[in-house]
Amino acid sequence: MLDSPQPLTARLKRSEHIHSYYAATANSLPDYPRLEQAISCDVCVVGGGFTGLSCALHLAELGLDVVLLEAERVGWGASGRNGGQVGSGQRQDQNKLEALLGKEHAKHLWHLAEEAKQTVNSLIEKHHIQCDLKTGVLHPMHKASYVQPAHAYVNKLKTEYDYKHISAVSNEEMRDMLGTRMYFGGWLDTGAAHLHPLNYALGLAQAAVQAGVRIYENSRVTRYRPSSKIEVHSATAAVTADFMVLACNAYLQRLEPRIAGKIMPINNFILATEPLTAAEAKALIRDDVAVADSKFVINYFRLSADKRLLFGGGENYRRSFPRDIKAFVRKYMLKVYPQLKDTRIDYAWGGTLAVTVNRMPHFGNLDGKVFYAQGYSGHGVAMASLAGKLIALAITGNSEKFNLLKDIPTRTFPGGRYLRWPALVLGMLYYSLLDKL
Repeated sequence: MLDSPQPLTARLKRSEHIHSYYAATANSLPDYPRLEQAISCDVCVVGGGFTGLSCALHLAELGLDVVLLEAERVGWGASGRNGGQVGSGQRQDQNKLEALLGKEHAKHLWHLAEEAKQTVNSLIEKHHIQCDLKTGVLHPMHKASYVQPAHAYVNKLKTEYDYKHISAVSNEEMRDMLGTRMYFGGWLDTGAAHLHPLNYALGLAQAAVQAGVRIYENSRVTRYRPSSKIEVHSATAAVTADFMVLACNAYLQRLEPRIAGKIMPINNFILATEPLTAAEAKALIRDDVAVADSKFVINYFRLSADKRLLFGGGENYRRSFPRDIKAFVRKYMLKVYPQLKDTRIDYAWGGTLAVTVNRMPHFGNLDGKVFYAQGYSGHGVAMASLAGKLIALAITGNSEKFNLLKDIPTRTFPGGRYLRWPALVLGMLYYSLLDKL
């Protein structure tokens, strides 16, 4: 006699976090249930990263009934794997934004970026999120010719934007601050910060649940149907809602073709060394700040709470990661810190993020009921946290700040979703070559 087939929910495997330093040092990794029965709510949020978690939390605090659906685990994507830098400004500097949008709009975007950092700080403080928050991001120049324009930009931010948390760094001082001869001068931003991103995401999730949000993991959304209500379908059940938020970023895939061509998923990679002694750590990064250099494909690095060097370097534009991520990232680390050639690498992992053509985030809504934010282009910790807050405000009738980001023109990648890869790869290879010249 044949065994009867298992129900679908029994055959679906539970996803686990990737093997990373962040997952290994997570405060806790709670299991949220899979969506297994039809439910209804005011707002259905799709995606359990910074955007979705911040949005769900802010909506719940505004009194709405919220359901969050995550295809894998909370913080499973780029939100739980990134470099953890809470940077100032937008992904494009103010000079470029002034040229693109005019000075008034550019200043509004600067103030929104300041609000983004404050949003992160406020969420951490209000909800007592333990995520190793530290102050300061250092921006060294990898070419001597970049130093003078960098110092001019520092002066611009001080005088025209009244930003007092930034200071120019000379060649000599930079080499005192970093244990490498690779860089020249640059600037130090003490208004920026860095943190453990997965613990930050998990803390947002815990706060959201305490505010009344219903979170479902391993509940990949396969389709949705807008009508008088929105029906959001997973493999096992559906949610009926008045509004939906697409907070999928690089994992949007085929869910919404109307916005998929506005972003390009790319892969970036990070390693974590063995723990260093206090003296060894100080010799690498004297003041325990995060570092983001001036390369187009940037090197970014910092010290963890247990004094490991966390180093991000290199990216690829395929759907797969390198077979040996440790070796892939190590070669970039050794160009900066050749003295670490005998240092053990304990962890290495990759993550997928989404970039836009102009490297500015893409905000909008569809049919008046579906809100989205995506394409943070490597600047997502603060901006995604803000995006969730602004979407929540827009849904509840206050869309002024949301519209400042919505009104940024966002081109579709040439070739759309299917033919965009070749053009991107050629462009990235061109800029990578400029880094080396």
